[in-house]
Amino acid sequence: MDFGLNEQQEMMQKLARDFLTSEYTDKVLKAMVKDEKGYTPELWKKMTGMNLMGLSIPEEYGGVGDFLDLIIVLEEMGRVCFLGPYFATLVLGVPIILEAGNDEQKRKYLTGIAEGKITITLAVTESMVKYEADEIRSNAVSQGGYYILNGTKMFVPDALAADYIICAAITNGIQESQAGITLFVVDINTPGITVKPLQTIAGDKQYEVVFNNVKTSAKDILGSVNGGWLHIGKVLQRANIGRCAEMVGMAQQALKLTLDYAKERIAFGHPIGAFQSIQHRCADMLVDVDGARFATYQAAWKINQGMEASKEVAIAKAFVSQACRRVMNSAHQIHGAIGFTEDHILHYYTKRTRAYEFSFGGIDYHLERLAKLHR
Repeated sequence: MDFGLNEQQEMMQKLARDFLTSEYTDKVLKAMVKDEKGYTPELWKKMTGMNLMGLSIPEEYGGVGDFLDLIIVLEEMGRVCFLGPYFATLVLGVPIILEAGNDEQKRKYLTGIAEGKITITLAVTESMVKYEADEIRSNAVSQGGYYILNGTKMFVPDALAADYIICAAITNGIQESQAGITLFVVDINTPGITVKPLQTIAGDKQYEVVFNNVKTSAKDILGSVNGGWLHIGKVLQRANIGRCAEMVGMAQQALKLTLDYAKERIAFGHPIGAFQSIQHRCADMLVDVDGARFATYQAAWKINQGMEASKEVAIAKAFVSQACRRVMNSAHQIHGAIGFTEDHILHYYTKRTRAYEFSFGGIDYHLERLAKLHR
């Protein structure tokens, strides 16, 4: 397998890197962490003008590129610790609409997303924060041609910045069953929806979303009634690899920050990078970064080809999470006390990779999945 990028992908990588480096500085990152929504309409408009909103969306709906192109951009976003509803919209929302939506829904949502006019997110997890069908308690009851939606979703990404929420709810009245989950795409301004910000250590935007007698129609259903979980399972594969790509980008930047610091920091009359123990740590960091990147792109390639990738996704998420933990630990060891200060940028990367490690299932979750696949 060739892990090299083709000419078009190299151009996309350079375009994204140059744009994000100039537009998403450390100062902007710190401001977005404190911002309520975590992004600005001005930046979103610039990204739309560069066709970044159309990645992995078919050309007929105004899109460009494929899933691998999206992974390349997500890796570059990881380098700057990017915040905003980009991941929720392109990685969580678009695949479900593409697979489950009808022609009318695709034209409305996909075209709107590619034009930068619509943002969307996915609400699955609840009180136990598990991506399992038997943990869903939200329900939708059919009444007079409508569905009345009730329930509480936890850790919904970028809900406050979203125009629509795709909500997974029980519609057959039977809990603990994959066969009873239906997906509803609901306007965030629908009466009965309450969005509450959750405080996170990483500065990423997570929310509690409460649905209280929210009235939806059959037109709001994505796919078939009681047939939504199949689509959730597929989008979770993409979500895990998307997170891996971001974490790889963060690990690459942490390595760069560490190498720069090792060249500048003087101890006993020499740059600390001249000491063998520091060199060994940096070499180990590079091995982890490259291994994590290769594992991510192997899984991304299989997904992009429409191949079965359950094993590769589980391997990638488990390994990338462990590798990034080691990279960040070494980065802090080499930086010493300065890496822990609020003024330094390194802790933003450390906290974010730690949070993303558990996003869509942690190390143990994916190792268990891998074990089941080999039974």
